[in-house]
Amino acid sequence: MKKTKKIISWLLLLMVTFIILFPYIWMFLLSFKNNTEIMTQPFSFPKSTGFENYKRVLKTLNLSVMYKNTSLIALIALIISVSASFMCSYCISRLNFKNRKISSILYFYFIAGLTIPPYIMIFPIYRITMLLGLMNTRIALILPLAATTLALDILLLTGFLRGFPGEIEEAAIIDGCGIIRLCLRIVLPIAKPILATVIIFNVIYFWNEFPISSVLINKEEMMTISLSASMFKGRYSMDYGGLIAATVLITIPEIIFYCFFQKYLVDGMTAGAVKG
Repeated sequence: MKKTKKIISWLLLLMVTFIILFPYIWMFLLSFKNNTEIMTQPFSFPKSTGFENYKRVLKTLNLSVMYKNTSLIALIALIISVSASFMCSYCISRLNFKNRKISSILYFYFIAGLTIPPYIMIFPIYRITMLLGLMNTRIALILPLAATTLALDILLLTGFLRGFPGEIEEAAIIDGCGIIRLCLRIVLPIAKPILATVIIFNVIYFWNEFPISSVLINKEEMMTISLSASMFKGRYSMDYGGLIAATVLITIPEIIFYCFFQKYLVDGMTAGAVKG
């Protein structure tokens, strides 16, 4: 009986693994096909293993500039988002307000942002960016991207901090530890798993974000890596081979990044579960 359950568990695990990996494998195989093969024989193996699509991508796109823009925007937006969400979460979970309901009101005020799709904010963001004269600049993307991740970040960090024993911090304060040193030396090291989870979610979102970038950026030298795929779409035609090859090049850094941080993901999600 136990052996049968084990076999069934392994089969289910293999099936789920295949379902998850299949789109990536299929995308990789399609990247070696020409447009005709992609449209007529999408599920067959490529007839040749040439790199024509990838050569065309490297010739068409200035990938070094796009990777630079995306990395810089993601890094600055990440610093702003994580710093702001940590400070907000720490205040919500640690400050003693005269009215205890204020903490809950602030918490629900921030996480209410999860109910608002960021895409419906594109037009207001566009108008504000135009009025400030920030179109086609990195700062035009940094601020909206950082703002749209605050709600989820605060949800995860507040859940962790509320379950974090306050006695450790009280002991540190008695020993003369200031608030900044307390956060840097005690709270942040213990919060590494949840911070890693927040970083993973944010970086993947920043790397893949397309709608806001497509509205605020139209100069090639300012384009992010997510906009690269759109350059293979014409008015009346589409270069499917180049599009898929560009998508593969966009995805590879994400997979590498996730592999480095995935060990923290499960622990972080468990630690950041909503409490109270």
